[in-house]
Amino acid sequence: MAAGSRDAFAEFVALRSAALQRAAYLMVGDVGLAQDLVQEALTRTYIAWPKLRDPHRAEAYARKAITTTVIDWSRRRRWRAERAMPLPEAAPDTITPDHAGDVDERTWLWMCLLRLPVRQRAAIVLRYYEDLTERETAETMGCAIGTVKSQVAAGLAKLRPLVKDGLPPEEVHR
Repeated sequence: MAAGSRDAFAEFVALRSAALQRAAYLMVGDVGLAQDLVQEALTRTYIAWPKLRDPHRAEAYARKAITTTVIDWSRRRRWRAERAMPLPEAAPDTITPDHAGDVDERTWLWMCLLRLPVRQRAAIVLRYYEDLTERETAETMGCAIGTVKSQVAAGLAKLRPLVKDGLPPEEVHR
């Protein structure tokens, strides 16, 4: 790789690795595993860097590497058994407008999200956290737009009962 390309890649890593780390963490729920995913994605991106037609699409390439790796890992029986998530505890008794209440609520919602199958979780993270379009999400997940729509719909359908049962009514509609 030419020195200019190495510098461009180093700049990309410096600017976008934190965002990739957050997305990976949301998909797997484990800091160490998320770091492994980002490292794997950045390695793949580095290898592909000279062949990328548009280096501005490097983040999309890395995000796709993260997503496909998570989905591949989830298919392994041993990984699924190790990653089993407990049922979320009930939502906090009271949701207060302070920082501690926000943290409790976010932690509880995060536990609910971790109960989803990995493809549904990935679709929701890409659509709503990463704010990708349905088309971009489909490209990242390597599937059809209709699959993204069905994965998001199924994931939200599984989340709704947990949210409705655990949060006060005024919080459900917020």
